[in-house]
Amino acid sequence: MALAFHICAAEPILIEIDSLVIAGWTGRDLQAIEHHIEELEAIGVPRPSAIPLFYRVASQQMSQAGTIEVLGGHTSGEVEPLLLVKEGEWFVSIASDHTDRQLETHSVAWSKQICPKPVATAAWRLNDVLPHWDQLIIRSWIEEDGEYRLYQEGTLAALRTPSDLLARFAPAGALPHNGFAMSCGTVGAIGGIRSAVNFRMELEDPVLGRRIEHCYSSRVLPVVA
Repeated sequence: MALAFHICAAEPILIEIDSLVIAGWTGRDLQAIEHHIEELEAIGVPRPSAIPLFYRVASQQMSQAGTIEVLGGHTSGEVEPLLLVKEGEWFVSIASDHTDRQLETHSVAWSKQICPKPVATAAWRLNDVLPHWDQLIIRSWIEEDGEYRLYQEGTLAALRTPSDLLARFAPAGALPHNGFAMSCGTVGAIGGIRSAVNFRMELEDPVLGRRIEHCYSSRVLPVVA
């Protein structure tokens, strides 16, 4: 899957993604993790077998389109930082781990595979933000009753660092190859997890005064038997 990213004011770069990992249960605060687990248990999702957990998802599910198609009205997005590597250099962007919440009650792995994963069209060099990684702010909004409402908000201090996640994913020390991407977990939904057709997300860098933004809509396809 080829994705194009604008890197600050430079010409866009093309990254051929051939391996996508979605890291789950990545919070540093065990109480916050428990809260998210309970949030999902409330809609019937079983507890994870390990913390953190690394789900493999087909790379072709990644999409930079403004509209995705989903089956039925029981899917929802979650904004996450996204790590990518090209020719040995790491970049960070944002993605939405759009998930089928009904299927999630049967299998989290299957639920993550079934939906497209919207990805922003801008990225930053990871080395530029690592010194103040914990200060980066991640947010999302959903449209309800004709207006956008804040759905998620938190600093990346709530999540495990990139080096921690990569070390846990590859404990033998083998570095992920070019074309590898990892979605790094998320913060809890304000007011609980729920579906919405229109989703906005951003990553704010308050130190360097910039943002990565992306929005998308879901086209709901009918479920027929």
